[in-house]
Amino acid sequence: MAIEKLESGNYYHIYSHAVGGRDLFRTPDNYDCFLSLYDKYISPIAETFAWVLMSNHFHFLVRIKENVCYKYSNADGSFDAVRFNEIKWETTDLSVCEAPDSVKIPKPEKHFSHLFNSYAKYYNTKYGSKGTMFERPFKRKLIDNKEYLKRVIRYIHNNPVHHGFCEHILEYPWSSYLSCISIKPTKLQREKVVGWFDNKANFKTMHDKKVEIIEIEKWLDL
Repeated sequence: MAIEKLESGNYYHIYSHAVGGRDLFRTPDNYDCFLSLYDKYISPIAETFAWVLMSNHFHFLVRIKENVCYKYSNADGSFDAVRFNEIKWETTDLSVCEAPDSVKIPKPEKHFSHLFNSYAKYYNTKYGSKGTMFERPFKRKLIDNKEYLKRVIRYIHNNPVHHGFCEHILEYPWSSYLSCISIKPTKLQREKVVGWFDNKANFKTMHDKKVEIIEIEKWLDL
């Protein structure tokens, strides 16, 4: 089956599991490292609306940005994880770029690949392990319905409850739920997320209601 390409302007549920029954995260430092790498590789090309990191899997709800390009500062114009810091990011109208030979439209799939490879390198070095950590290719589902968008957000935030890590989502630190109900600065698209639920009070109320776990996981092929 063909893997769906990530198209600019679209919303996607991005998710993946560890391979071979291994854990992706052992300590708080592991979670923090993954989120830091996520910000480095994914934030330039996608807006994030919800996320959760579990011990052996994760979920993200993102929207791929439009009119994003980057200009190379390295001479040969190559792009890999090692030279990622040399890239000058711009959001622009690609039709009026002054120097098209030095401009490249990012491939979102490549950015996720850099994220996973960079984290695997960190993890394997730290714990003396080897091999691939994430299922390949990573899974993605196009979300083109507002009601399902809201269901997916509730599903993502309630994942720790569903898997028995806590009794209420307030108790779990590694999801975007706490950012959504907080007033602290965040790169999460908090205002849009809460706005989809009308207001913060209704956001909390809807998250306390039963989530259609079986229906959603069947749709996600989990």
